[in-house]
Amino acid sequence: MPRFESDSDILRLGDALAGLRRDQGLSQAEAGARAGMTSQGWGLYEAGKRPGLFRPDVQRRLTSALGATVEDLALRLGPPSVRAPSVRAEAVESAGRAFSGLAAPIERLQLSTDDLSPWAGSGVVLEYEPGRWPRRDQGVVLDMADGTVRVRLYDRADAEALIVRTGPAGPEERIAREDARRVSAVVARLER
Repeated sequence: MPRFESDSDILRLGDALAGLRRDQGLSQAEAGARAGMTSQGWGLYEAGKRPGLFRPDVQRRLTSALGATVEDLALRLGPPSVRAPSVRAEAVESAGRAFSGLAAPIERLQLSTDDLSPWAGSGVVLEYEPGRWPRRDQGVVLDMADGTVRVRLYDRADAEALIVRTGPAGPEERIAREDARRVSAVVARLER
């Protein structure tokens, strides 16, 4: 296992893992449950305080729990620091194709109802990225043609409609594509 000269390398890797988790709209507790650990255990990885984050098997386990790959983690990590040596190919090796363009603006919306409970309740602030298409079971903010805004959980789409739910076990709702002016994936939930 390679040795790293500074704690900044482990912190950068923990930050990249946290970014992948937020991209999925998951809390540390939800990500930890998917990986078979507690939210505290997951948080220790993100904070760079748990050994083993540079191990390929640990990276595969954590990224798989997020529906991502080790390569996604490497891309999220960005360019390697000048002092950090490369690691084995099955771990984080390089930044790959880094995108240097402007990041999409992140918008916020505070929920005022418990319609999406237990996924998110009243008072939770959602961060969402306009124009980013959600994955299954990810939160979605829909700007409707009539000027209203709806927050749902994305299920799937077909040629005519978006199929969403009001909660994890809620009934399906079909929204005609022409009725949704903008679709935005929820990338983080901020609990107060």
